[in-house]
Amino acid sequence: MHKKFLVAGAFFGALGVALGAFGAHGLQRLTQDEKILHSFQTGVQYQIYHALALLFVGLIYDKLPAKQLRWAGTCFITGILLFSGSLFLLTFLKINESGISKIVGPVTPVGGLFLIVGWLLLLISFLRKKQ
Repeated sequence: MHKKFLVAGAFFGALGVALGAFGAHGLQRLTQDEKILHSFQTGVQYQIYHALALLFVGLIYDKLPAKQLRWAGTCFITGILLFSGSLFLLTFLKINESGISKIVGPVTPVGGLFLIVGWLLLLISFLRKKQ
């Protein structure tokens, strides 16, 4: 097991549930804009999915090549922060009609690339496992 990834997965999972509850109840008091609500929900969903992926990486860490798994976990953490984090930030910037949202917007796809690379590194780790 790799404690760092287990801790990060549990933290991001708990935070995702809390943010999801806020999105379902509190956020609707701030905006009725469906695009904003959908964007926030997407951030929550991807955070939860990748929190589970981090838990998985932490649990299988001793059974597969560690280098690829370490990088996969790091990419998942970075991707959650950039992808989901930028969607959460964009939600509040758009609600407050801030012009900074144009600067933050390009961060989201970079976070998505980190998430994709994390999955590809996980795949490479599976393929390199010796029988």
